[in-house]
Amino acid sequence: MKILLPSLLIALSAAAAPRPNIALIMVDDMGYSDIGCYGGEINTPNMDRLAGNGVRFSRFYNGSRCCPTRASLMTGLHSHLTGIGHMTNPPNSKGHDAGEEFPNYRGFLNRECVTIAEVLQPAGYATLMTGKWHLGYNDQDRWPLQRGFEKYYGCIAGATRFFYPFNERDMTFGNETDTEKKSTTDRPFYTTDAFTDYAIRFINEEKQGQDRPFFLYLAYTAPHWPHQAHEEDIANYAGKYMQGWDALREQRYKRQIELGLIKPEWKLSPRDPKVPAWESLDAEKQQEMDMRMAVYAAMIDRVDWNIGKLVQTLEKNGQLDNTLIMFLSDNGACAEGPPLGRGEIMDVNKRNQETGNNYGAAWANVSSTPFRLYKHYTHEGGAATPFFMHWPKRIKPVDEWYESPAQLIDVMPTVLEITGATYPQKFGGKKIHPLRGVSLAPAFEGKPIQRRAPMFSEHENNAFMMDGDWKLVGKGVAANVGVKKNLWELYDLSKDRTELNNLITEQPERASQMMAAWKRWADEDLVYPKPVKKKKGEK
Repeated sequence: MKILLPSLLIALSAAAAPRPNIALIMVDDMGYSDIGCYGGEINTPNMDRLAGNGVRFSRFYNGSRCCPTRASLMTGLHSHLTGIGHMTNPPNSKGHDAGEEFPNYRGFLNRECVTIAEVLQPAGYATLMTGKWHLGYNDQDRWPLQRGFEKYYGCIAGATRFFYPFNERDMTFGNETDTEKKSTTDRPFYTTDAFTDYAIRFINEEKQGQDRPFFLYLAYTAPHWPHQAHEEDIANYAGKYMQGWDALREQRYKRQIELGLIKPEWKLSPRDPKVPAWESLDAEKQQEMDMRMAVYAAMIDRVDWNIGKLVQTLEKNGQLDNTLIMFLSDNGACAEGPPLGRGEIMDVNKRNQETGNNYGAAWANVSSTPFRLYKHYTHEGGAATPFFMHWPKRIKPVDEWYESPAQLIDVMPTVLEITGATYPQKFGGKKIHPLRGVSLAPAFEGKPIQRRAPMFSEHENNAFMMDGDWKLVGKGVAANVGVKKNLWELYDLSKDRTELNNLITEQPERASQMMAAWKRWADEDLVYPKPVKKKKGEK
């Protein structure tokens, strides 16, 4: 009789075990401190429960902007390698396409990368997506069904009205426009609800059909502008923000310290200089600003309600125990537009017809608590995101925060490890870039990630390099003239996560070494060559 070796027994057991489902959930333009489990006062019991029963990351980093984040998340590569070094082309326009001379800045997902769906579909997974695509619009060959997804419902473009999507920013079902937009709830049609209910529909269809393991990518547009929410949800928050942003930032900061997320020695960053003190506003303006934040909070509240609905479906189907749920935001809080917000917010009929109304830097500064800066930037306020993983079959909840730093490029290696899928060297006759990240699987058991290289990022000439607790970061550092040394900043995040004590002059040798390493990475991963932005009137 042959005796099986222990290692072979383990391998056979793993092969026989049902492969996990994966639900990758991302929100849009949400700040670090907005949800309850990261210090916020917004009612998010479902996300809080998933985070509390899973593993919560204190240091996870996105791409500082919607398109680069989505490109990296889907491919496991830094966005420049995928062709989206800056932004995706707007609908019906070449927009951000820098031309064939700059393949890293074409503005759509190229064919030298593969999506998670393109890897998992041949491995026997049902590949499902709902929500925001934003990885290529004008050629249907760039849409989700042409990039590995079997079913899709959502918006191909980057933003849409929540109650009344329209024209090129309409809803798409498969490859066709959803002209009806029937409500999936007892309330008016609302994109957050529709994205969730189509996700549930796709999961149930698969359960009743082939019953394959599924990969679901659920990419909410909330709470990206335009800020619009159900009136019932807004009513739960109206008036609650009359304390103002100064008091609320302090409140969230104290809560983060109580949670153990933020160390007391990390000082709260000062209020953004362009934001006035709350007390300086007259009563009418305070009421308007209260409503701006109330609408924003209601959008996140509704996302949480919908995530709860999705989880209930998985429980009912007997799928929750073996489903890995991952949650994150695509960038930091959005401070675009005037500091006190833009567009109509008080008149409900006008508000829900808006295309760009928002809450401004005044409230975005709160969403970024305790950090400074926002979306677009690679400082903590722009690039740090809540991130948690929930998988009852593999993850045992612990009270401690998981502190190994991680970033977007680590999601694809994680998916490959837990599914057994193979990452290709070639796909569709094209050579595929090797992966850049590492698996997050050690985090399931609270063990450190096996990362052997620093982490890097670049967007709109903003950049960072992280080597352990040391972070080199700057604004405008990656211009065509090369790395501008006088624009870099250096921080020891173990002592100063809020980036208030710049050590660049105290650690010149370390800074120079990190600058050089960043430039080597930038050349290798195609930050360069960058297209030159021509001044008005130049040919």
